[in-house]
Amino acid sequence: MTKLADQQVNATATPLENIDVSRPELFENDTWQPWFERLRNEAPVHYLKDSVNGPFWSVSSHELIKEVDTNNTVFSSEVGGIAIVDPVPGNAEQLQGESFIQSDEPKHTKQRQAVSPSVAPKNLAELEPLIRERVIDILDNLPVGKTFNWVDEVSIELTARMLATLFDFPYEDRHKLVHWSDITTAVPEVTGDSSIDMSKRYEELMEAAGVFYGLWAERAAAPPKFDLISMLAHNEETKNMNENPGLFLGTLLLLIVGGNDTTRNSISGGVMALNQFPDEYQKLRDNPKLIPNMVSEMIRWQTPVIHMRRTALEDYELGGKLIKAGDKVVMWYLSGNRDETVFPDADRLIIDRPNARSHVAFGFGVHRCMGNRLAEMQLTILWEEIMKRFHTVELVEDVVRLPNNFIRGIKSVPVRLHPH
Repeated sequence: MTKLADQQVNATATPLENIDVSRPELFENDTWQPWFERLRNEAPVHYLKDSVNGPFWSVSSHELIKEVDTNNTVFSSEVGGIAIVDPVPGNAEQLQGESFIQSDEPKHTKQRQAVSPSVAPKNLAELEPLIRERVIDILDNLPVGKTFNWVDEVSIELTARMLATLFDFPYEDRHKLVHWSDITTAVPEVTGDSSIDMSKRYEELMEAAGVFYGLWAERAAAPPKFDLISMLAHNEETKNMNENPGLFLGTLLLLIVGGNDTTRNSISGGVMALNQFPDEYQKLRDNPKLIPNMVSEMIRWQTPVIHMRRTALEDYELGGKLIKAGDKVVMWYLSGNRDETVFPDADRLIIDRPNARSHVAFGFGVHRCMGNRLAEMQLTILWEEIMKRFHTVELVEDVVRLPNNFIRGIKSVPVRLHPH
C-alpha cells in the first residue's frame, strides 16, 4: 500500500474532531490530500481542541478562505502573527520579528507602500531584460545528458540572483540570502524537527541583521535608489525602522522569504507537475503561448505558502460555526487551491485551465502578495527559455520534500535534460 493510500484509510477512520492537518510529515510525504478533502466535504470550518500548536480553527474551502482573508477588521495578522506557531513572549531565540505582513491597518499599508514601487509595472518592465539574461546564463550552463538537482542548479540559483538584484546585495554573497530565508521558517513547530539548534539559528539571523544594518547605513547616507533597502531607508514612514530591531529584521526577512520561497518552489513544482502529467507537457510543446496561463496553474498546483494564520478580534460566524474572539484561525491555501467546487479535477495540472488565476496562493485582500507579478514574470521567462532549448526536463529519480506546514518546500528534483 502506498503512503497516500495508507493516509486515505487513516483520514477516513480518524474521528473528525481529532483531525490535525498541521502535522509536518503530511507535507514531507505529500499525503495531505485525503485529510483536507475530508475537511472540505464535512467541516470546511473545523475546530481542533489540541495540537502541538494549541487549539485552532482550520478553514479549508476556497470561498471561506477568501471570506477570512478579505475581512481584516475581524481577523488580525498583528495579534499572534501569521503562522500557526504561537510566538513565545520573551523568547529571543524564536525571533519572530515584526513586519507589515504581521500588521493590521493602517500601519500595514503605510509600510507596504514604502517598498511596493520596487515591484510596480514600470520597474518590472526594467527588470525583465535582466531576468531573461540571468535565466539564459543559468540554462546555458546546465549539464546536458547528466543527472543533476534542478532545485540547486535552477530554482535556488535564479531566486538567489533575483534577491541580490532586488536588495542590491553583494552578488558573490547571494546564497546567504537563500540560507537566511530557509532558517527563518525553520522552527520545530513548523518542521516537526525537534533537533533544530535554535540558538545557532538565532546567531545566524543576528549575523543577517548585522549585514543589513551595514547596508542600511550605506543606503541611508547615499541618494535614494530603487533597491528595497534604499526605499525603506528613504521613505518617511519607514526611515526610522532601523531603530526598532524586531521590525527592522522582521521586514527584511519577510521580503527575502517572499522573494525566495514562493518562486523557488513553484519553479521546482512546475517541473514535477509536467512530468506527472506528460499529456500537459505535450500540450505545452504544441502551444508555448499557454505559458502565462500555465504559470498561474503551476502556482495553484504547487501552492508554495501552505497556510496563513489570523486571530479573531471578535465573535464571528463563519460557515455556520461560531469563532470566538481570541481564537486562532488558519487558512489552508493549499486546500483552497484543490477545492473541486472551484477547480474541477483539482489534483491535476491543467495548463489551459480557464480559471487558473482564481487560485488563493498569493492570498486575498490587503495582504495579497506584493511580489506576485514579479514571481509570475520570473516563471514565465524561465519557461519561455526552457522551451526554446529543451524538449524535456525529465524527472529521473524520486523527489525529496521538506517537512514543513508553512512553506511547501522541495529539497531535491533529480532531472536530466533532453535538448530538441
